[in-house]
Amino acid sequence: MRTLTAGLFMAIDGVVENPQDWHFPYYNDEMGAAVDAQLGAADTLLLGRKTYDGFAGAWPDREAAGGPDAPFAAKLGDARKVVVSHQDHDFTWRNSEVLKGELVEGVSALKAEPGGAIGISGSVSVVRQLLAARLIDELHLLIHPIAVGAGERLFDPAAPTLPLTLLRSATFATGVIHAVYGPGELGEGGYEDAKQHLPQDN
Repeated sequence: MRTLTAGLFMAIDGVVENPQDWHFPYYNDEMGAAVDAQLGAADTLLLGRKTYDGFAGAWPDREAAGGPDAPFAAKLGDARKVVVSHQDHDFTWRNSEVLKGELVEGVSALKAEPGGAIGISGSVSVVRQLLAARLIDELHLLIHPIAVGAGERLFDPAAPTLPLTLLRSATFATGVIHAVYGPGELGEGGYEDAKQHLPQDN
């Protein structure tokens, strides 16, 4: 079974919308390495239509320009790109195709295919649905030390409870926390259990 990872830039108040407006001052070598390990190492990219359109409108030109971001742009270009959409499209970015079938069934089939890791970037609606279906093996959150205020958040307040397990974490020099979560189980216990761990007077 192939591993499916998802990566998002997140403000400390949970906002994930339009990270290009606030996250670049925090982008350093540590974050670049984290993004490359999650997304650049994947041989297949799973993208929502909006995220795909943004990528396809930028990365091919960056690859052609030959600047310092060209090698990463080439990685994205060479990867298989599977787009979540209910419409057929004439793709101009190489190695692009539409996901076959409905999201959960299509991604389950994709994970069962031979191949390496599958990476998601952004694509908030897709990530929400796949988290609920427990199909994401690793959720990479790059939590920035800034409260944006307005904007879409990853977790819908109307959604059911979603327990996660912290797999690993690191703090970058910029104050960004890279937290990697996997599926978890809802714990049991209440205050009567918790109070046993309160400091006791000697």
